[in-house]
Amino acid sequence: MTEQEYKGKKVAFHTLGCKLNFAESSSMARKFEDIGFERVEYKDEADVYVVNTCSVTAESDKKSRNLIRSAMNRNPNAVMIVTGCYAQLKPEDIAHLQGVDYVLGSGEKMNITSYIDNLQKNEEPIIRITDHRKIKNFFSSYSYGDRTRTFLKVQDGCNYFCTFCTIPMARGLSRNDSISNTIDEAKKVVARGTKEIILTGVNIGDFGRSTGETFFDLVKALDEVEGLERIRISSVEPNLLTDEIIEFVAKSKRFMPHFHVPLQAGSDEVLGLMKRKYNTSLFSQRIQKIKSLMPTAFIGVDIIAGTNGETNQLFKDSYNYLLDTNFTQLHVFPYSERLGTFALKIPHVVPVSERKERVKRYIDLSERKHRMFYESQLGKTHKVLFEHQKKGSRMFGWTSNYVRIETEWNEALVNQIVPFKLELINQNNHVEGVLV
Repeated sequence: MTEQEYKGKKVAFHTLGCKLNFAESSSMARKFEDIGFERVEYKDEADVYVVNTCSVTAESDKKSRNLIRSAMNRNPNAVMIVTGCYAQLKPEDIAHLQGVDYVLGSGEKMNITSYIDNLQKNEEPIIRITDHRKIKNFFSSYSYGDRTRTFLKVQDGCNYFCTFCTIPMARGLSRNDSISNTIDEAKKVVARGTKEIILTGVNIGDFGRSTGETFFDLVKALDEVEGLERIRISSVEPNLLTDEIIEFVAKSKRFMPHFHVPLQAGSDEVLGLMKRKYNTSLFSQRIQKIKSLMPTAFIGVDIIAGTNGETNQLFKDSYNYLLDTNFTQLHVFPYSERLGTFALKIPHVVPVSERKERVKRYIDLSERKHRMFYESQLGKTHKVLFEHQKKGSRMFGWTSNYVRIETEWNEALVNQIVPFKLELINQNNHVEGVLV
């Protein structure tokens, strides 16, 4: 079919999981728009549905299956395409779901529009998967149109093979584009009027492995992009978050005092079982370094509750370590068994009910720490980037150190960075105040 023949056809996306998935979904959607499609909401009737899946937990797999069924109930004649990590890891499982036409793996997803030539349902699902060991291509992606800020993909894949994780099998080994090409992508984003970029990937601190460059080189180059006002680093492993990166961010023109540092366990014994490449001592050094140079920096931390081998005492050790650590917020995951991972061979399986209890305790701790951080910022004036999101008569924005701001809707503030005095925390746990 030609672009003219696709005109008036509709495509709907639903994205599960990480910021990287959102960046890739946005890029895939633009490919559809480029050939004439209109993008609509997933809850609407469409001619093509795309589910970009996650497979971090069993719950993610379940959500993907439910999304496929709901779309087919809305329009049984629609072409259903499933891609993402779940598609790469368990293509046959997905192909058995009623209504699925294409299952596209990590190496095929960015060629998605080549699979919808006639918009006809397939008699049998077509599976296109490249073995994870042979995935070499890197697809540039960035999100646009969903929010004021943009997720820019700078890296993909992972070489770490932690015992609980399937990401290397779902996305292949670490790879990236050149710094030069990445800067070109950042300039495209700036040309669209975006004020803030969030760097995303699977293991972005490993940037440069496939091009002979370094993540620090990329950070320095991005800091020179004219017109780009804010940059955030989404997540960097403690062993890859070097002192020179932290020191550079502290003095940077554009990088925000905002870090996300995966920990996964606050116990050296559990970190060893996970085959992580650092210990709590190194993690503490990184946090202390950040806070010594940027006392009001926001620090997010990933943690997994109830992994195999985490006894009651080891959980207590982890909890107490975090209790004494100067982070801002936890991103908590219950451990989920993943087929093909070494963690399944580790003795002492934590009951699911106990995992949920540990998750609750971590979340309670996180909420207390987050509240304390917000309280510490009251009375201060920060520059806030306001988004176009409108909820009733309210609008929202973010300070440089990632405090969520809520105020009265004012269209003139959309995509503007303005000084704002923080005065109170409302019932939504957002901060309100006044323009200065």
